[in-house]
Amino acid sequence: MSSTRGKFITLEGGEGAGKSTVLNALRELLASRGREVVVTREPGGTPAGEAIRSVLLDPTLHGGIAPETELLLMFAARAQHVRETIAPALAAGHWVLSDRFTDASYAYQGGGRGQPMERIAELERWAATDLQPDLTLLLDLPVGVGLERARGRGPADRIELETHDFFERVRAAYRARAAEQPARFRIIDASQALDAVLAQVREVVGEFLRTRNGGAAP
Repeated sequence: MSSTRGKFITLEGGEGAGKSTVLNALRELLASRGREVVVTREPGGTPAGEAIRSVLLDPTLHGGIAPETELLLMFAARAQHVRETIAPALAAGHWVLSDRFTDASYAYQGGGRGQPMERIAELERWAATDLQPDLTLLLDLPVGVGLERARGRGPADRIELETHDFFERVRAAYRARAAEQPARFRIIDASQALDAVLAQVREVVGEFLRTRNGGAAP
């Protein structure tokens, strides 16, 4: 086991923000800098988490899952994710890249569903061991643009079937989180062309690497 803890980077954002594309580019960037990288996602990241994901995203359950149930299922998957995947990888010195983490619950279950933020915070402390990312990239874009992109990917999942107003609340909650924690969050303008988005991501992560290297070149 490495004596140096790895770093934990998360990607957040609404539907159609392009997180998967950015995640792949970020993995390649870090690997080229000699980092051992573990890529994962939420909900999911473990066999149990992926089973829970299939329930959470099942479009036939649209309107059939209570907000409290959704929140608890998200944290059930996250509890397993932290203990089975994320924490062991960080302890081994690997860098972990996750497509979403606890900020998504503040945005979707808090902002979108109206669940109390203090309830989410308590679950974060207990189920997620209060684990915080070292860096969070918020891929932000207008809701209408994101939903139009998402429609081009195929059939909608249970979350994507929600209303425009729901996603406006999600976006507002994400932006509020970023404003509250500016040391951790970096907002990426995901409405730009892909090349511009990736250039902004590389600039942000390059600066993060330089900072973590004590100012040395990454």
